[in-house]
Amino acid sequence: MLDKWQNHQPETFVCINKWQQTPDTVTIELQPLVGAESIDFKPGQFVSLGIRIDGKLLFRAYSISSTPQQSTLELTIKRVDGGKVSTYLVDTLAIGEKIQLLKPTGDFNCIDHPPENQSVLLISAGCGITPVYSMAKYWLEHNANIDICFIHVAKSPSQTLFFEQLNQLDRDNSHFNLQLLLKDKVNTDCHQGRLDKTWLEQLTPNLHQRTVYLCGPEGFMEDVSQYLQQLEFNMAQFFQESFTPIAATETETLTTALTLNVPAFGQTLTANHGDNLAAALESAGLPLLVACRSGVCGSCRCKVTPNSVNSSSSMTLTAAEIEQGYVLACSSTLIDNTDVSF
Repeated sequence: MLDKWQNHQPETFVCINKWQQTPDTVTIELQPLVGAESIDFKPGQFVSLGIRIDGKLLFRAYSISSTPQQSTLELTIKRVDGGKVSTYLVDTLAIGEKIQLLKPTGDFNCIDHPPENQSVLLISAGCGITPVYSMAKYWLEHNANIDICFIHVAKSPSQTLFFEQLNQLDRDNSHFNLQLLLKDKVNTDCHQGRLDKTWLEQLTPNLHQRTVYLCGPEGFMEDVSQYLQQLEFNMAQFFQESFTPIAATETETLTTALTLNVPAFGQTLTANHGDNLAAALESAGLPLLVACRSGVCGSCRCKVTPNSVNSSSSMTLTAAEIEQGYVLACSSTLIDNTDVSF
């Protein structure tokens, strides 16, 4: 493991390769500045990537599209309308450029949640294919008995991520069953339509004997989850990606002023009851690292006074750290005066 990752700090990586996947999506290959024989992570996990744009270090979370125990990482990134970081990475990032990466993390992976038997169903849409593509490659490399049905939904062949690679996996592996469902199949043998309960049953042999892994846009995942429940699928064998920014919590109209004492920086801040802790610290210009903003990466861990915040996530925190008073600032709201340390 790279040294800084042990302390929740970013490691410096260098972009050593970059290639186009679709008109608005690229894959970048990253190598640690300080060499590592192999990089360990669990297929399906993501990393928080930091890049300096206009003098400011900005972090965004991206799923890993390569497999573990390699000397490099691959991230597949789609340009988001209005997205400063994704636009920079797709259009501007150059080979040789340095970026920052936090340790891979995420509960959505095939190691912590292995299939109950040797049959899995991977379902994805759009760029949600990235983590399940990593899972599929990992299983095909390490489990000769695995039976994979892979349903991916996209607009057209030219806008299907890993289109050639998926078809090659399908040709090379008798136990890999690719089912592409496209809005416009454009002279291919792919299926054409919109995923619904009927398509799900039609495309998946032995659906009820499989463990399901799902990733895609939030609305798409909600629909698929409902289809499975309507089909009386065993939802204990259902796993989906869940890193989405934590929404602001509705609170009563309460403007009680609170004090945040940050002794390491010699500052005392004023905030309101119900304010997000990370936002309060960032607004004061303190160098808090807030990467995923979803309560999952652990980059914004800090120690607070007991019972001074309400937290909606404690992922990546150990029981000992929670006992010591550590919280994740991005998913904590202020309810009392507090001392903050990093």
